Amino acid sequence: MKNKTIAVIPARGGSKRIPRKNVRDFCGKPMIAWSIETAHSSGLFDHVIVSTDDGEIADIAIQYGAEVPFVRPAELADDYAGTAEVIAHSMQWAMDQIGTIDALCCLYPTAPFVQVDDLRRGLDALYTGEWDYAFSVTDFAFPIFRSFRQNDRGGVEMFFPEHFSTRSQDLPIALHDAGQFYWGQPDAWLSKKRVFADTSFPVFIPRWRVQDIDTEEDFRHAELMFAAFQYQLIEAGIS
Repeated sequence: MKNKTIAVIPARGGSKRIPRKNVRDFCGKPMIAWSIETAHSSGLFDHVIVSTDDGEIADIAIQYGAEVPFVRPAELADDYAGTAEVIAHSMQWAMDQIGTIDALCCLYPTAPFVQVDDLRRGLDALYTGEWDYAFSVTDFAFPIFRSFRQNDRGGVEMFFPEHFSTRSQDLPIALHDAGQFYWGQPDAWLSKKRVFADTSFPVFIPRWRVQDIDTEEDFRHAELMFAAFQYQLIEAGIS
């Protein structure tokens, strides 16, 4: 029997730092459209579901081929609702309405750089049975063990002073969440297991293809990056 997988795109309407970010025009399409289209083109999902509390987001999601089979409860749509709770709600809905689910991928609506191969690598890792989650990561551009902050006096102090004389090449590579996708086992989502743990597999994404989009500056930078990326694909005859 074929494994059943679903993508859930969590997209609430109350974005504060960039108003209406999820449906704002990004390189010619509403931001969320890029995630929906990549999910469909991957061929990995039986259902692509958008979890939202917002009518406009729902309409645009449906226009681009996603399903919006429920309205996200108000208590899961405020500034304090975490992704784990939102996805656990979607997971329970899917099990009640669809039946057995083998894997669920939380795909962010602000992930225009996500690629089909990245999603596939995550699913392959999850299907080994060794991991609760498989999610996108990248490395920091500078060794975090040489980082410092400005103190109360106005001077600087290192977070890790013991590494002042350590050569950069001798420091471990530090990773951070790339903010694109999170594959998870159904029981892991339902029990809200921690993602940043040794039961999670890191799917490495090149740093140049990772961009948080939390401010207007982030948004403009992401558009420039994306335009350059699309141009490369056209030059290579891929798009």
